[in-house]
Amino acid sequence: MGWLWAIIVGFVLGIIAKAVIPGKQHSPLWLTTICGMLGAIVGNAVARAAGVAATRGIDWTRHIFQLVAAIIIVGAVDALYMATLGKRKAQRTSA
Repeated sequence: MGWLWAIIVGFVLGIIAKAVIPGKQHSPLWLTTICGMLGAIVGNAVARAAGVAATRGIDWTRHIFQLVAAIIIVGAVDALYMATLGKRKAQRTSA
């Protein structure tokens, strides 16, 4: 059940990160979900390092750390994805 929640949280964080980043992102949905999952893991680690490991109620600070990490990761991975995709398209047209 933990993996199901990780996928759901990753999907939601990835979609929100894509919505926040200006411009069009070209990465597929599965890659965005994985980036969101990584953002959740990194955000939890940063929150724990900042001393926000456990609070009562909804832990907004931890969620903000997760979202910021997801935005950074989605942006970086989308740039790498487009660089790789652009190289493939250039190779196809020159061949």
